[in-house]
Amino acid sequence: MERVPVTADGFARLKEELRTLKEVERPRISQEIGVAREHGDLRENAEYHAAKEKQGMVEARILELEDHLARADIIDTSKLSGERVAFGAYVKIENSDTGEIQQFRLVGPDEVKFTEGAISITAPMARALIGKRPGDEFQVRAPGGTRDYEVVAVSFRGFPGS
Repeated sequence: MERVPVTADGFARLKEELRTLKEVERPRISQEIGVAREHGDLRENAEYHAAKEKQGMVEARILELEDHLARADIIDTSKLSGERVAFGAYVKIENSDTGEIQQFRLVGPDEVKFTEGAISITAPMARALIGKRPGDEFQVRAPGGTRDYEVVAVSFRGFPGS
């Protein structure tokens, strides 16, 4: 079984999502199915079919979460330090061509929230960053071509300069 890295916070969020699905969503959908069943002919009962479809999606997500939690390799990022980029690091980079500054946190695949700057450790940008330290230059191949960057700062306590 392949282990998947996850931060302690990410693991807690996945466990909470699983708990919510099992203890809140599952019973609610079961009740919806019961109510829809009372409406008669199930062949033409849109409410029933919608509830069954929702139930299928919830059950699939439950199985997925149980699998991910079973394979989770919890990394306590509070114990990490140093100036080299690794899993859990907060990184500030500069696009060498445009001067644009970007910030990322390298997290497990189940924790990705691009709007918050959290990218998967398996993403091309993250793979290019691993092992780099401030001042190091690197390239990332993107759909629009290869882009050049420089690592500005690395932290394990939050986004640099925040």
